Amino acid sequence: MKILITNDDGIYSPGIAALARIASKFGEVVVVAPDVEQSSMGHAVTHSRPLTVRKSPIAFEGIEAYRVNGTPADCVALGTHMTQIDVVLSGINLGPNLGNSMWHSGTLAGAKQAVLLGMKGIALSTPVGKEEPNFSGFESYVEKTLKLLLADTELGLYNVNFPPNPKGMKWTSQSVRLYDGQIVPGVDPMGRKHYWFTVTPLEPAEEDTDRWAVENDYVSITPLRLDLTAEVMLQQLRKERPLD
Repeated sequence: MKILITNDDGIYSPGIAALARIASKFGEVVVVAPDVEQSSMGHAVTHSRPLTVRKSPIAFEGIEAYRVNGTPADCVALGTHMTQIDVVLSGINLGPNLGNSMWHSGTLAGAKQAVLLGMKGIALSTPVGKEEPNFSGFESYVEKTLKLLLADTELGLYNVNFPPNPKGMKWTSQSVRLYDGQIVPGVDPMGRKHYWFTVTPLEPAEEDTDRWAVENDYVSITPLRLDLTAEVMLQQLRKERPLD
């Protein structure tokens, strides 16, 4: 199995090094990641300038690694152009990608780009505090998750979040609640106003959702789809407000 690994924290993130090391147990790994942090870039792609791919000097224990001056989606597109890939792993992101934060997640965008190109995509994230996460606390669960999801040969898109010290794993749905709505004003050293867009839940999580699982120390595995169609609403509109 040929595994492409990317992220949105940049190629020098400890999360991508940890994932590359664990994923190498399941197949041949190549790393193609942004040269600088691209967090919250969503599914942006670069079309107005050329991209460059350079071999990275960072040590991945014999794993080929390349850095790209672009977004996570760019990295997956280029990586799959450079070599034949079977599956794409994106992460391990330093920070959770739960609930509505999926909409602007660069980590999830890397996995989505894989599915758009006909490959399985798996995004992996973990909460982070003042210090970088201790990956040894959930490394065994990363391996369990990959063993579970890579065994399925069907095309799929998965969003996985690891609490610092898991006690189990849960299949979950996306927590669709008010989120990311707080703006925190401040003043810089020159006395000028600025604003922080905070990633803050505004409502409690529903049971058996991704946020609920991580808050209760479970690994959250959420199967996703690219089709955003609101099927119930579509059927209702066709019935009540036909257009022909």
